[in-house]
Amino acid sequence: MPSFAHELGRMSWGEETSEAGAPAFLRARQWLRAAVDVVLPPQALEGRRGGPRVLSRGLSGEAWGLVTFIESPVCDGCGAPKAYDDGERCAACQARRRAFDKARAAVAYDEHSRDLILKLKRADRTDLAGLFALWLSRAARDLVEEADAVVPVPLHPMRLMARRFNQAAEIARPLASRAGLAYLPGAVIRRRDTPTQGGRSASGRRRNVAAAFAAPKAMWPRIAGQRILLIDDVLTTGATAEGCARVLKAAGAAQVFVATVARVQERDAGPI
Repeated sequence: MPSFAHELGRMSWGEETSEAGAPAFLRARQWLRAAVDVVLPPQALEGRRGGPRVLSRGLSGEAWGLVTFIESPVCDGCGAPKAYDDGERCAACQARRRAFDKARAAVAYDEHSRDLILKLKRADRTDLAGLFALWLSRAARDLVEEADAVVPVPLHPMRLMARRFNQAAEIARPLASRAGLAYLPGAVIRRRDTPTQGGRSASGRRRNVAAAFAAPKAMWPRIAGQRILLIDDVLTTGATAEGCARVLKAAGAAQVFVATVARVQERDAGPI
């Protein structure tokens, strides 16, 4: 049964309704938003109620200004920012072929974006998932337009039980709905509960997620020949994304693209 938060998310994204029902639906949505704001006033990122004007589902103007959005030009392979567009992939992508085909990220991973992401993951701020989906619809617009289906990076069932939701799925679902793409949450499963990736080197991260993912055979017909957009919160070395991409391609995916809310700069790669 869909959660109340899920139903709110569906209404916030304005799912299609008949022309006759649209006015009533819009009035109901406005009333519900107003009622929620009365009972649970929007809270700014800094944790203050009232004070600065709140923008974008709880993000104040001051907090918005601190986030570093990634703008073009970027490497077509991994999404890393580039000084200028020379038509070539970055040195890291040229040195080692990645399992995924292209990647994009909305913002740089720093103390400001990290706080937002951790609010989603550890403080039950699922309202931020819709905001992140909007960021990705802009930052990964070209990948969204090429994709046929959206797949979230999975959590292991034990971790999902502890957290109660998968942050990647919370972002992927409204993104797929907005773009009119198939949403395939079961296309990849995590069959091994791996330790956290934080603090590991690039090679250590790859070893940590080795054989951790699988694509259930029941999902292969829905994966075969499709261009898959894989969604996660943070891209560091790309080890997790590559692990998922490998099993999707083994199941017949034509291409695998990656879109993450944030990406760590290579020189800053460290604990998350």
